[in-house]
Amino acid sequence: MTIPFLDLKAHHAPLREEFLGAIGEVIDSGAFASGPFVAQFERDFAAFSGAPYAVGVGNGTDALWLSLLALGVGPGDEVITSPSTFLATAEAISFCGATPVFVDVDERTCTLDPARIEPAITRQTRAIIPVHLYGQMADMDPILEIARRHGLMVIEDACQAHGAAYKGRRAGSLGITGCFSFYPGKNLGAFGEAGAVTTASDDLRKKIMALRDHGQARKYHHDMIGWNGRMDGIQGAVLGIKLKRLERNNELRRAHAAAYGQALEGIEGLIAPVEAAYGQHVYHIYAVRLPDPQARDQVLEEMAARGVQCGIHYPIPVHLQEAYRFLGYGPGSFPVAERWASQCLSLPMFPELTADQIAAVVRELKACVQAVVHRAPTVAVA
Repeated sequence: MTIPFLDLKAHHAPLREEFLGAIGEVIDSGAFASGPFVAQFERDFAAFSGAPYAVGVGNGTDALWLSLLALGVGPGDEVITSPSTFLATAEAISFCGATPVFVDVDERTCTLDPARIEPAITRQTRAIIPVHLYGQMADMDPILEIARRHGLMVIEDACQAHGAAYKGRRAGSLGITGCFSFYPGKNLGAFGEAGAVTTASDDLRKKIMALRDHGQARKYHHDMIGWNGRMDGIQGAVLGIKLKRLERNNELRRAHAAAYGQALEGIEGLIAPVEAAYGQHVYHIYAVRLPDPQARDQVLEEMAARGVQCGIHYPIPVHLQEAYRFLGYGPGSFPVAERWASQCLSLPMFPELTADQIAAVVRELKACVQAVVHRAPTVAVA
């Protein structure tokens, strides 16, 4: 049995005719850039996220960058964030002219560790960007309290956390803005690139709407220097269809995670992911850990040889990327983040995953761990 890491074909096939109908409506209307389909999705996504407003943008990187620009973050400023994330979190800070300042992550969740934030705050600090990694929210109450005490803004990087919750509140509703990516493989994925910013501030909503459209609040009247960061009409229409199924799909992901967790319990040499008591994980990624980095790499290769596609999210933490060498961090700067990067292994996870597929993944993983971690002879599994 070959098991894909992600099966977008199975995800989209049942909705194909509905997608085609919606795309046909966009074609007939000619509303290809922003327009009514995007506006409707913005209203629906705001309601889903528990935020008063949502602004559709070109991608998740735009969501982060335009949020920072709208909040006035710029040269000379510092923004605290996590080194355990996709590079875009830091890129958005850099493209504002500000400097990313990394803080290590919590050992259990790989999200920003609130206990480590205050020592990193300086006179130049303007904002904190907690990353809701793999579909689990960071511990927001202490982060928000630290921000309040120091007069800092909190921008949620919720690009992997559509529908995740913290003490009953959804991702994107706690910070001054919430930033989402709708890259195709996300829990809510577009037919290409798209993103959104959620906020409770009407002023920020207006600024981000202008910034995404070359700085114009009305056509040909440019009040600020902006960017071309609009969401396409087709993406708005497609996302509107998929949003109606997101709640159910997240429930399926959670059920798959529970099945994995139960089946993997007690395997020596393997650490299953943990759902923090404060929230609800939506498992964009289901990442197990193997404490021996060499064994992790061997298990990844062996799983592929057995027809099970796995991944690593992310093999190099941002502070050790060549692009950020100039910041002066080195190995050992953030040991927890570095440990996660060397140990994590992402298993197949998507709503359409079947019980038989989960059983096969577990069976092969157990065999690989036994063969690699415990140095037993490798035995082919039918």
